[in-house]
Formats: sequence, structure tokens, C-alpha cells
Amino acid sequence: MPFSVWWQAYLTPPASAVKFAIKATLAMGLALYIALWCDLDRPYWALISAAFLQIRPMSGMVLEKGISQITGTVVGCLAGIAIMSLFVQSPTPALVCLTAWIILCAYAASVTRNNASFGCIMAAVTAMLIVVITASAPTGLFAVAVARLSELALGAICATLVSALLWPIQVRDHLAGLADQVVNQAFLHGALRLDNSADIAALQATLTASLQPLTQLETDSQAARYEGPEGIGRLRASHVLTVRTARLLAILHALQQLLRSHGGELPSSTKRLIEDMASDLRRSAEGSGVAQARQRLQALRHRALQCMAADLDEGIAPDLDQAPDLASDQAPDQAAGQTTARCGRSASGPITSDPEPTRTTESPEALLQRRIHLGLREALGHALVILDAREAIHTPGKRRLKAPALAFHRDHLEAALNGLRAGLVFALLAIVWRYTAWDNGQIAMLVGTLFSAFFATRDNPAAVATTFLKGMLAAVPSALLFGHVLLAQANDFVTLALVFMPPLFLGLLGAANPRLMGYCLAFTIGNILLTMPGNGMDFSVDGFLGRAIALLLGLSTVVMAFRLAPGLPTTIRKHRLVSATVGDLHGLHRRSLHEAESRFGGTMADRLLRLAQHDDSLPEERRYLFSLGLVGLDLGYASLNLRRRLGGRSDALDLALDDLAAALADDYGASARGHAPDRAREYGNRLLQTLEQQTNDSAEHRLMAGLIERLTMSLERQAARSRQARQAAPAVGVAGRQRTPDRQGAKAPGVDR
Repeated sequence: MPFSVWWQAYLTPPASAVKFAIKATLAMGLALYIALWCDLDRPYWALISAAFLQIRPMSGMVLEKGISQITGTVVGCLAGIAIMSLFVQSPTPALVCLTAWIILCAYAASVTRNNASFGCIMAAVTAMLIVVITASAPTGLFAVAVARLSELALGAICATLVSALLWPIQVRDHLAGLADQVVNQAFLHGALRLDNSADIAALQATLTASLQPLTQLETDSQAARYEGPEGIGRLRASHVLTVRTARLLAILHALQQLLRSHGGELPSSTKRLIEDMASDLRRSAEGSGVAQARQRLQALRHRALQCMAADLDEGIAPDLDQAPDLASDQAPDQAAGQTTARCGRSASGPITSDPEPTRTTESPEALLQRRIHLGLREALGHALVILDAREAIHTPGKRRLKAPALAFHRDHLEAALNGLRAGLVFALLAIVWRYTAWDNGQIAMLVGTLFSAFFATRDNPAAVATTFLKGMLAAVPSALLFGHVLLAQANDFVTLALVFMPPLFLGLLGAANPRLMGYCLAFTIGNILLTMPGNGMDFSVDGFLGRAIALLLGLSTVVMAFRLAPGLPTTIRKHRLVSATVGDLHGLHRRSLHEAESRFGGTMADRLLRLAQHDDSLPEERRYLFSLGLVGLDLGYASLNLRRRLGGRSDALDLALDDLAAALADDYGASARGHAPDRAREYGNRLLQTLEQQTNDSAEHRLMAGLIERLTMSLERQAARSRQARQAAPAVGVAGRQRTPDRQGAKAPGVDR
């Protein structure tokens, strides 16, 4: 860690960090004062509760996390009481049953999100405390349960009050900032796609910069419901923004594939439309104003619609390479009126002054041009809705958007492994405690249970656990000085606060910096657990050393568990992400359109970010996962669009749609393995034959033919890319470095990302 980070955090801290530290310290001080006044058994639990709730100090999030914590505590109390009532005279079966409960809670924490996950962890910790504390004194079972619930609830209430009354930070401001990041980065990414950029690093950077705040926005927006009636509007707008951004990314990926392969075949009018769209997306991302951005995008959409009308009118699409240019920032009405001439059509028919020959719309060039125009129109439509969603997040009263709640990716196998790991950590520490009768073993089990479940859902949990261990080590001398040598001289609460609170304030001040949070939060919690402030404190050195050893033993066991059992290997995780996408593609037709779209959009946004993270760890010639995720996203929305457009007309057409969706899913799985698609084209032709038998709309038939052809081409390109990346795998060393002799013959993949 560079020293400059510590220097900035403590010598030149931002005002937000100072406010955060003051608020969290006051919340903990208030909780400690009330706990001492009420003579609670373990007041330090109220301190820890207040500290955890202040990690993200937005008012709505603190309230939501407090509700989740109290709910988890109540459930944990009930579970602990049930276990002890069954095995009150049998400690070993009670610990076995408790281990099973911890495994279940850690599993639930891995398949839920954000504050719900924290509630599951608290259910495990509370049950563990009740069983372990009352194992030697079962008559005090209900008293212990009530005490734990009171202490944790007290910390939650104090944290919520301080967060709401002192320098309140609203979730709405946080969501507005995330929405701006999502939209700006998605538009910048779109501009790069439409420019057919070969800068892979820039494409990856803008896409990741859009997906990361997007997934965080979708998770954090749940807390907006606790900030008044407008919070529900922000929550729904966040759902809309997630779905539409995912669809925009998929369409842009497909458009770049077409431009890369056939961009030279497009007429100059279409090229100018694409260039103008790229320019306007970039200008919109650079903050030229929402109203101006919407006006420009609406004008572009009118142009795309008029070009589509010219393509489909009477089955003829003139080639107007000499058409005059149209300024992209004209008013929508002017653009709509002039685009007909630009695309080669007037209201009464073809422009007779055009000397260029015409071509039939059945030609491959015409189908390509039509598909480009359709894709541009769809992309612009999504971009306009994205702007509306962003505005609704900023000011929900002006725009009301409706959208169902989104799903997210769940890997039940990985969650089961997280649960088993947490259970193993607790079992090892419980064995030490059971057969040594070590009083401080309770602290080791507490730390092991809490952090083995808490870190499991983080990226690189072994590194996070190691960071916490270092912070705990730094807390040992601090707690010895402030919590024992100096605190032993205190005789009232004011003196206690003046001695005990400064280390906590310093820890929280550093925790405001994301790069230092692991070290500083561990330092803060370590000071609390090593001091254990209360009305009857133990200032003996041997007691302090026993707690320090227990604390470090519990966290060291967590670090060892994550290093020896890190979870699923990267290859298996990638395979499961792809398999889950194939399963979702197969299941799209089994749900209603709204349910299928919300589920697919949420899960795919999550998977895209994970695939992008995997791609970042691979050498350049082996990167194909992110492209694979975008192709899956494109296929899913294409299947939904086909169903929306053609579904419900007849049983035969519905059956053909289902067969095509299944064929696309199977071919997607094959393309991930590098195999060429062999079913999509066949079942696409069957769909077209069925459509031709049931309708005389030749324009619609041609549009569907162009869409199916584009999807098949996308699968073929992805299969080639996957095959090339897999062939490059032997050229990579064990540590992920490329071997020089083999690199010379490697061919860099095309920019299909």
C-alpha cells in the first residue's frame, strides 16, 4: 500500500471522511452510553452493531441494514433457542446442529444480495452466541437471547438516528451519481462501437465502467424505498435503466460486428447516420445537457425510421451515395421532414432526379442495410429511455416509469461451497473450544463464523481476510494502551469516552477511504473486541492476551480456509456462467414477456461483469468471454423481440418460435466451445416458411430474415473467436504469462467485443 494513501487519509482527509468518522463515533458512543446505563451484559455488541451499520452511511441504507440485522438476529435467536431446547444436556449434538445452521445461513448469504445477505450472517452469529454462551448455563437461555437482541437492536437504532439527524446522506444522491456514471460510460462505449474502434482496452474499460455502477445501482436502489414515496419511483427507474442499458450494449455489440464485416458495403447516407449517432452519443456522455441530448437522439431516430421506411417501401431501396448531409442537431421535426430525401424517398414515391440504379430488397446488400437501420433505431430508442430513466432517478416526480423487479445471477454450487467452508471453520474452532475448555474460544468462534461468511461473497476473499488480519494485529498494541493502561484510570463515562473513542475515530477516518477500509475497519473492530467495554471490565494482562490470541486464531483460521479452499476454479466458474446463460435462453419462452425480460436483463448484467473480470485476468489472445456474454445477451433479447412481434398468432408459429429459441440456445453453448452453429439457420428457415404461409407481409418477412441471418453470423463469429482463444491456451504458462516462442505465431482476435 503506497504511503501516500495513508498520508492523504489522515493528514489531508476530505470533509466527507471526517463527517463519516464523527457520525460513526457518535453513534457508537451513544450506543455504549445507553448500554452501560441499562447495564446490558455485553455493551460492546451494541458498538459493533453501530459500526457495521455505518459502513455505508446513507440514511435509507442504514435503515434497511438495521431492519435486516434485527430480523436476522430474531431468526438467529429462535434457531439458537430451538437447538438448545433439543440438546440442552448434549453439547456435542448441539454443536453439530449449530454447524448445520451456520452452513445454511452462509449458503443463504451467498445467494442473496446486500443487506439481506448481512441479515443471514447475523442469523448465524446470533445462534452461535446463544448456543455457545448457554452451553455451560442452559438456565439462562432466554435471558441471553433477549440480551443479544437488545444489544444489537440498540446499536441499529443509534446508528439510524445519528445517520438521519447529523449530516444526512440520502440514497437518492448516491443513486443519481451511479446513474450518471452508467449512462455516460454506456454512451461512450456506444460511440466506440459505432466508430468501429480497434482499441480493445478502451472498449473494455468503458464497458466495465458502465457495468460496475450498474450492478451496484440495481442492488443499492432497494434502499430507496425507505426514503419517502419518491423512493419507489427511483427503484423502478433503476430497474428500467438496468434493462435498457443491457439491451443497448447487446445491440451495439451486434452493430459493430456487422460494421466490421460489411461496413464497406453500406451507402454513404447510412455511414453518415452512424457517424452522427456516434458523435451525438459522445457529446451526450460529456455532459451537454439532458434536454439537448434527448433532442439530438430523437432527431437521429427520426432519420433511422425514415431510412427504414425507404428500405421497405414497395420492396425497393435506392442507393443514394450522393445524398446531401443533414446536421445531427436539427430539431426533430426538421430532421423528420428532410430525412426522406436523404434516404431516397419522398411522400409520393421515389425521387425521380436520382440517376442511380435501384436494387431489389432481396439482395444481401439491402438486407444488411435494413438490419443496420433497424439496429440503429432500436439502439436510439433504448438510449432515449435510458435518458428518461436517469431523469426519473434524479427527479422521480417528473417521469414515472414502471418495471418489474430484476433477478440476479445465483450460483448455488458456489454458495454451497461457501456454506461448507464457513461450517468447517466453525467446526475446527468449536473442537478447540470444546476439548480445551478455553473461555476465550468463544471469541475465536465468533470471529471465524462472522468473517468466513462475510468475506465469501467478496472478490478475492483470501486477500480481504489477510488485510483484516493485518488490521487486527495493529489493534493489539492500540487496545493494550488505550483499552487497558489508560482506560483503567477512568471512573466515569466522560473519561471512558475520551480514552476509548479516539482509536475508534482514527480507524473510522481511514475506513472512509475504500483502499484502506479493510485495514481500518478491522482495527476498529479489533479495539472493541479486545477492550470489551462494560460495567465490569477485566483489566488483567492475561485476560487481554487471551482475547488477543483468540481473535488472531479465529481470523487466521479464516485466512487459512480461504487459501486452502478458495472455491470453484476459474475454469469451472466460467463454464457455469455460460451454462446458466444457456439455461436462461432455453427458459425464455416459459415465462411471460415482462418476467422473462426482467429476469434475463438482471442476470445477464451480473454475468457480463463477471465474465469481463475473468477476461481481464487472461492474455489478450485468449480473451473471448466478454464477447461471449454480449452474444448471449443479444440472442436473448432477439428471441424476446421475435416472440413479442410474432407470438400468439398461431400455434404453428409459436412452436416455430420455441424451436428457434432452443436452437439459438444450443448453438450458443456450442459456440462457447468453438463449434460452428448447426441448428439456428435450419430452424430460422422453418420459422420463415411458417411465417410466409400465414402472412402476406413481405416487409416483415424480410426483416425477420435479416435478423435471423445476423444472429447466425454472430454465432459463427463467436465460434471462431472461441476456437482461436482455446487454441492459444497451450501458449500460456502456469502463472498466466505468455511464452515468447509461441506468441510470435499467435494471431490477435478481431475486435468483436
